[in-house]
Amino acid sequence: MFSNYLIGLREGLEASLVVCILIAYLVKTGRREALKPIWTGIAIAVALALGFGCALEFGSQELTFQAQETLGGSLSIVAVGLVTWMVFWMRRTARHLKSELHGRLDAALAMGTGALVATAFLAVGREGLETALFVWASVHAASDGTPRPLIGVALGIATAVLLGWLFYRGALRINLAKFFTWTGGMLVVVAAGVLAYGVHDLQEAGWVPGLTHLAFDISDTIPPDSWYGTLLKGVFNFQPDPTVVQLVVWLLYLVPVLTLFLLPFRVSGQTGEPVATGAK
Repeated sequence: MFSNYLIGLREGLEASLVVCILIAYLVKTGRREALKPIWTGIAIAVALALGFGCALEFGSQELTFQAQETLGGSLSIVAVGLVTWMVFWMRRTARHLKSELHGRLDAALAMGTGALVATAFLAVGREGLETALFVWASVHAASDGTPRPLIGVALGIATAVLLGWLFYRGALRINLAKFFTWTGGMLVVVAAGVLAYGVHDLQEAGWVPGLTHLAFDISDTIPPDSWYGTLLKGVFNFQPDPTVVQLVVWLLYLVPVLTLFLLPFRVSGQTGEPVATGAK
């Protein structure tokens, strides 16, 4: 549940910040007439994300077991790729996100209502589709038959909306760079578990070999149905009996990606872009 809460909080807060920046800019510049197209674009983006999530969930139920495992494994890998790109993108652009959105909004205002709707839709829609896909993959990986993962996502999004409103009202100030660094690092750990489970799905579908070759089996020490086994699975997608391929994939993803993500960044004096320390 915690991992899904983190997904909802992280992705929801990004979307909330985007909405707050767009609305605050229009209000402060006296262009309140443009708020309606902005809200229209946001509503379309939310509806699309919900529709996409429903299509994934209900559409997959009509497939054969092999097709379900193939779809689940493939989309889990895609979701991990998207969330990895997202955490690095947010770290790189967080410093100038506000000015970038203001520039896009000025261009959209000059083009008309349709452009405003499209700007809001694209700004929020990307976050919504990423969230729907990664949440579906994470819930699919949990697969414990309980509504806890979805409750976690809903609570995370609700928290993000509240934080976004407090930011807009000026009642809350936090170091967003540190926030996105910490949550991004935790999401990389969650993504590693989703990736390993996606590989397991592909093994069950027959696309990846090694299903019967276990790296270890500590099910007696950490039973999957125990409270601590459930906690580890819910937070880290931990599996007490991974295959050798799963373990190798988990390590090959987690170690280099987390290392690169946590490398200290400095700001280039010429471009103002964050650059990894030590880069030439």
